Amino acid sequence: MRQINELNTSNRILMGPGPSDVHPRVLKAMSTPLVGHLDPEFLEVMDDIKQMTQQTLKTKNPLTFVVSAPGSAGMETCLVNLLEPGDEAVICIHGVFGTRLVDIAERCGAKVIKVESEWGKPINPNEVKKALARCKPKLLAIVHAETSTGVLQPLEEISKLTKESGALLVVDAVTSYCGVDLRVDEWGIDALYSGSQKCLSAPPGLSPVTFSQAAIDVLDHRKTKVQSWFLDLTMVKNYWEGAKRAYHHTAPVSAMFAMRESLRLVLEEGLENRFKRHQQNHELLRDGLENLGFEFLVEKEYRLPILNAVKIPKGLDELAIRKQLLNEYNIEVGGGLGPFAGIIWRVGLMGESATINHVNMLLGALKTIIK
Repeated sequence: MRQINELNTSNRILMGPGPSDVHPRVLKAMSTPLVGHLDPEFLEVMDDIKQMTQQTLKTKNPLTFVVSAPGSAGMETCLVNLLEPGDEAVICIHGVFGTRLVDIAERCGAKVIKVESEWGKPINPNEVKKALARCKPKLLAIVHAETSTGVLQPLEEISKLTKESGALLVVDAVTSYCGVDLRVDEWGIDALYSGSQKCLSAPPGLSPVTFSQAAIDVLDHRKTKVQSWFLDLTMVKNYWEGAKRAYHHTAPVSAMFAMRESLRLVLEEGLENRFKRHQQNHELLRDGLENLGFEFLVEKEYRLPILNAVKIPKGLDELAIRKQLLNEYNIEVGGGLGPFAGIIWRVGLMGESATINHVNMLLGALKTIIK
């Protein structure tokens, strides 16, 4: 039996689709001595997190909190609480994560009406309108920032169509949260989930969520039990609300400490300044990559500044170069998924990884490798 040595990982430069680099203040917060998950001091931490999550999502929704699990659990939280067997759900698919929404909705017993677009392109509102007209939808679910393709999906027109149909709007904001503008109340979003490890630059493992009053009303009038015990909002919300908290589960205390500090950093910088920083570094990266022969997958109008999907120039071995970036330069970039495997890279500029230094390190390494 081999001896297990003390943990000693490499100091990577994280420029993939997540996680992103973490600020030293966040790492320090994680090392704070533990308190109990019902300790008055920890309940105050939870209140701080709730308040800052509302601010960063631009919402006044009282039911705003953090699921003690990663973004995929946030996705399940939204769907399993709002869907019951026999419900109709319109789900938009323009990448990997739309297909996951379909899978979860079908596991809830819902009838799914799909609206699809070619990967690398946004969803067409006219197709959404047609789909909404041919059913009685309980909700429409859509990915705001598709991590598999680098598409930033406009939401306002689709939100209007969804409201006119009487359905709830559910949004995947795992990659967009704290990286590009996101307005929950103004855009009429009824349920939204995100993740801690992307533009928020906290460690993976937590999922901010928020629910409108209309979504809560649907939850309160369910005819069947929520199929997941752990994600059942009728119980979880009692842990996050009121002066007397009802025990539900043991929260990941250290991860919550990190989340609190990450949110503090976001608000110290200011949301608009943060969005501007991500855009400026995207433009710097864009110019550098295009000079090296890379082409962007997504049209400029719908391009995510925080997740850059670029086509590999002909003649280059994308996997070999990615391995060289990692092994010789400690730089991580992501490969393509699904039909784009081996064809594109996904270069993340998220949170603490969205700096001029990150861009210049990657471009400098590529110039040396490709030459």
